[in-house]
Amino acid sequence: MGMGMGMACLYILIISLQHCRATDTLTKESRISLEQTLISANQVFELGFFNPGNSTKRYLGIWYKNISAREVIWVANRENPLSVSDISCSLSIGNDGNLRIQDGEDNVIWSTNVRVQFNESIAKLTDTGDLALNDTISGSILWESFDYPSNSLLPGMKLGAKGKTQGKHLLTSWKSKDDPTVGDFVLGLSAEQPPQAFIWRSSKPYWRSGPWDGGKFIGIPEQESGYSSHMSLMPENPQGGAYLAINNYNSYNIRWLYLRSDGVLHLNYWDDDYNMWDFTWRAPENPCDVYGVCGAFAVCTNKSPTCDCLRGFVPQSKDEWSKSNWTKGCVRRSELLCEKNGSSLASGKTKPDKFRMLRGIKLPDHHQYFPYIDTNECQRLCLGNCSCKAYAYVEGIYCMIWTEDLMDIEQFSDGGENLFLRLSYVESGEETKGAKLLISLTTIGGVLLLGGFMFCVYRWTTYKKGRKRKLNLLKSENAIVPRDTLQEEVLRQESHELPIYEFKQIIASTDNFSYRNKLGEGGFGAVYKGTLDHGQQIAVKRLSGDSGQGIEEFKNEIMLISKLQHRNLVKLLGCCIEGEERLLIYEYMTNKSLDTFLFNPKKRMQLDWATRFNIILGIGRGLIYLHRDSCLRIIHRDLKCSNILLDEKMNPKISDFGLARTFQMTQELANTRRIVGTYGYMSPEYAMRGVISEKSDVFSYGVMLLEIISGKRNTEFLHHEHPLGHAWKSWKERRGIELMDQALAESPFLSQGLRCIHMGLLCVQDLAKDRPTMAEAVSILCSDTDLPEPKEPLFILQRGTNIGHDFKNMCSIDAITISVTEGR
Repeated sequence: MGMGMGMACLYILIISLQHCRATDTLTKESRISLEQTLISANQVFELGFFNPGNSTKRYLGIWYKNISAREVIWVANRENPLSVSDISCSLSIGNDGNLRIQDGEDNVIWSTNVRVQFNESIAKLTDTGDLALNDTISGSILWESFDYPSNSLLPGMKLGAKGKTQGKHLLTSWKSKDDPTVGDFVLGLSAEQPPQAFIWRSSKPYWRSGPWDGGKFIGIPEQESGYSSHMSLMPENPQGGAYLAINNYNSYNIRWLYLRSDGVLHLNYWDDDYNMWDFTWRAPENPCDVYGVCGAFAVCTNKSPTCDCLRGFVPQSKDEWSKSNWTKGCVRRSELLCEKNGSSLASGKTKPDKFRMLRGIKLPDHHQYFPYIDTNECQRLCLGNCSCKAYAYVEGIYCMIWTEDLMDIEQFSDGGENLFLRLSYVESGEETKGAKLLISLTTIGGVLLLGGFMFCVYRWTTYKKGRKRKLNLLKSENAIVPRDTLQEEVLRQESHELPIYEFKQIIASTDNFSYRNKLGEGGFGAVYKGTLDHGQQIAVKRLSGDSGQGIEEFKNEIMLISKLQHRNLVKLLGCCIEGEERLLIYEYMTNKSLDTFLFNPKKRMQLDWATRFNIILGIGRGLIYLHRDSCLRIIHRDLKCSNILLDEKMNPKISDFGLARTFQMTQELANTRRIVGTYGYMSPEYAMRGVISEKSDVFSYGVMLLEIISGKRNTEFLHHEHPLGHAWKSWKERRGIELMDQALAESPFLSQGLRCIHMGLLCVQDLAKDRPTMAEAVSILCSDTDLPEPKEPLFILQRGTNIGHDFKNMCSIDAITISVTEGR
């Protein structure tokens, strides 16, 4: 009997020891009360209830277990604390499978609040400090504390972009050391490329790291690089995005990122020698690290005075500046060349802008990013944009330009980058050199002055005699017209503000129309890239003599586009007429034409859904302006992807107005004997009967819309069936998704893509009256209104064996503009 009693006692002891043994797992049958905790398997982290400092509130948190100086790295109920007098609070798993904190009266004050499918879940505290709610049936993680950080970033956690994570993956400071409630400061990444780390104070920037160059943040001084070996910026997914992470966890080398209640960011570590927490790196470290302390166009120097205007700039408020209030910043002292008015430019006294290099600085905020562009191209890109204030070329990042005010610049004593600041010629330092040279040449100039004057008189007399000659007017549109006559003709057509360039100037800018500067070629001739003397980049359309197009189209484009101003229309800068040469000079579009991206399998990957939809709407808005809102009513007649240009931000601009026609506002339809355009984009009534209206452009828009969504030319769908017929058939059989580019098939905006296909089919209907107007099309694309069913396109399917086939043979199918004359 004694033996039996002994065995019973031993059994009870074993059960008691098992009950008291620390565990890392919480089940539905257990709970954590005030004096109990969860402890990770290797005794690294502990979870339980605590009250911080002198606070009268109680919270559930996680901290390092075997470190005497407790630092809580995560808090569950930050906004719903318990009373310190509540001794019956607990953490448990409810009947719905969610973790929940209950007070002494069984009120739920905090819950994970996720959907648990099988209602069989457990919670586990890992050795990385993550509290995870797991589904025991599927094995999946339903919820984890790493997705909802407090003020600490541990190895294994992600720091994401503000605004894209809906509050997840951002660090938020405590209000104070005794109050874990969300404080004033937030740490996260910016959504730009490449991203920067930011501390925001009440939604305003407080500190920033500068962009990531692949190994470090370039806005942190070189002497503070202790952070870089412990942090990495990782890609979030193949489509883009990134997150910041602390490098591999090591229990013997504890490091974690900690955002204090005063907004200072620490990279903490445990110092065993002194038995205390210390930091490897922190920011902001000094007054110059605080965002924008010196205002715009000023640099913070960490000397006395703290702030100084950049070269070429002066304080915006001298009175405030003298009182050490620098927040209003500085303003430019001398205008840039492109900012001067026409009379100043005409005087010939202006000189091109220059760049001055600022060494070893923290580059300003609000950069625009241009990857894979070399430093020379970067400089030309900036010089060609009047809004560009500065540029930089950084290894690992490539080209960066700034078009907004230069904000948050700091001078580093070690490290930093070089910024090339754009200045007017007089501010760049070149003016002084020029003045010295001018003095040296004055004497020689005086000696030659008289001879030069006599020579000018002779030249002027000769020129006046030449101008008195009478020139014959054009007898046909393809006749070669002397340069002076065509210039006068252009000026008579109310185009006085359009500059006329010298041919030798264009020759120099395009390197004599070299092949390496050739951007493309169409029915009118070739287009070349050029760079003017002052650095502005241009696109030059050179009309070829055998293009089949004449002076009429040339004048038409000048007269029309010079009167049009819209952000989705390409800007005509001027023209050039020299003998047989007829040139149009446009603003240069960095990304060339839409077809170079859309129909290239590799480049097409850059066209995500947001970019494509922006292009679709941009083209639509440009057409609305042409059809309804401009001073003229214009039908483009040659809309196609090669005539849609893309700027550096992939915004679309309609180009090539040589075939456009103007109408009175009361005129709905018109006939023409001259059918011009591109096969595959022409509406049936225009191609067969010469009837044109704004609905002709709507048809072309519909074709382009289908091409943008599919990533295929309208001739690529099927060889034995017309593309529009194939598209309609797929739509009717509810196989519209097959028309979409595979890169978009997994897009969360799939329904919006299918809506665009639907609209495209409405725009390409046979009868003009069935098609929407451009205003209706754009409005519907931006709304959720129901769409009517598109009618089957019968034009080519039923008539393609006769007339349609003959017409195809008459036209080019290589997306080149054609011209067909058809008698009636």
